[in-house]
Amino acid sequence: MERDQDLADTLLPDADDLVPAAEPSRHAESLDEADNTLRPSFVRKVSEALENGEDEAVYNLVEPLHPADIADLFELIDRDDRVLLARAINDLMGGEVFAELNDHVRELLVDELDPDEVADLAEQMETDDAVALIEDLDEEDQQAVLAEMEPEDRAAIESALSYPEETAGRLMSRDVIAVPEAMTVGDLIDFLRRNDDLPTEFWEVFIVDPKHHPLGTCQLAWILRAPRSVLLSDVMKRDQTLIPVTMDQEEVALRFQKYALISAAVVDESGRLVGQITVDDIVHIIQEEASEDILRLSGAGDGDINEPILLTVRTRLTWLIVNLGTALVAASVVGLFQGAIARFALLAVLMPIVSGMGGNAGTQTLAVVVRAIATNQLTSSNTVRMILREFRIAATNGATLGLLIGAGTALLFGNPLLGAVIGAAMVINNLVAGLAGILVPVTLDRLKVDPAVSSAVFVTMATDVMGFFSFLGLAVLSGLAG
Repeated sequence: MERDQDLADTLLPDADDLVPAAEPSRHAESLDEADNTLRPSFVRKVSEALENGEDEAVYNLVEPLHPADIADLFELIDRDDRVLLARAINDLMGGEVFAELNDHVRELLVDELDPDEVADLAEQMETDDAVALIEDLDEEDQQAVLAEMEPEDRAAIESALSYPEETAGRLMSRDVIAVPEAMTVGDLIDFLRRNDDLPTEFWEVFIVDPKHHPLGTCQLAWILRAPRSVLLSDVMKRDQTLIPVTMDQEEVALRFQKYALISAAVVDESGRLVGQITVDDIVHIIQEEASEDILRLSGAGDGDINEPILLTVRTRLTWLIVNLGTALVAASVVGLFQGAIARFALLAVLMPIVSGMGGNAGTQTLAVVVRAIATNQLTSSNTVRMILREFRIAATNGATLGLLIGAGTALLFGNPLLGAVIGAAMVINNLVAGLAGILVPVTLDRLKVDPAVSSAVFVTMATDVMGFFSFLGLAVLSGLAG
């Protein structure tokens, strides 16, 4: 018993050595504990030290930070100070920091590095992070960086770059543990202990046949609990989710979500195991894809506050010009009824209400449908049911809003006929909004066009045109406008 205690004392550090006493206070100075973000006062200190050329002070301030917090710091300081900060904390700028950097910030810093420095960073990173670092470089710069890398690392990067962007081939890590099924649990444990080239983190071991085709997986928990003499073929899980190397990253994320995966094998066209994707990569993809769809619906481009201003202006202006064109179409409909509007000016006051409410209703439906398409909730199997569902919702909302606006208008202006006209127009435009909100994105998806990009333009045009046309047309037909 005493011997066991001596062994424990040798292997286990003293509790006081595990967390240095000064560490919490150093982080408390920089991080806001409420939301785990860098304090504005800390960011100002770093900026002032950079402006004064106090590189040593900058280094002392930044050195205690986690690599992810250092990456956040680059986004929070002025663009002109970012290169200065990188130079001041030069030896802290390792692969972990570059892996966490915003794409636009990373591009700015990489432009300041020589090819051999970029190659050194890439060799410190996981394959997928290294690919993200190199893929945005010009072809000439890519070749210069790859020429400086070790042959094995270079081959892995070149292989990843050969796959289309935003596919499993770009996302996967090639650091996998694959063993034959003839091994026993004891053989595997001995192999894991002897091998110094294993991935830093892994959750399961892949079992493969002689042609390197995946046969199953063994989770570490199973390996640790099974007797040493048991064959891997007897304890491995044969049912597994295989990810084709060309699968879109959004579909990969959906499979992880659907099947609650921690990691998954990636296979090439011949079914050979070529890598794995882990859940930490998927978290980034889910956030990226969700943000991308939301921003595309508004035509705001990437929506990245670190994006160059001219690029942001170009992206937003393109869709604003398209919206201007659709607005002119709606205005031309109003022009058809200018005589009626001149005879009954209240029509000009009330018609924006009909089109505006229809636009809001269409946007609500559109947001739900685009999300349903993106998450595979809406497929060809349930499209008709979804259309009928949205029609009933639109009819109910339209009738409710029509009664409210009709009664309010009749009381406010003392004109029951005007109330009936605007109420009927509200019902019609809500029906159009509901149908357009689902039919437009579904049609675009069937045509292999991203519904998140262009649906909003067509839905807005439909609700504006039908809102004006139904309200003004009913006003003329009813004799309200003479």
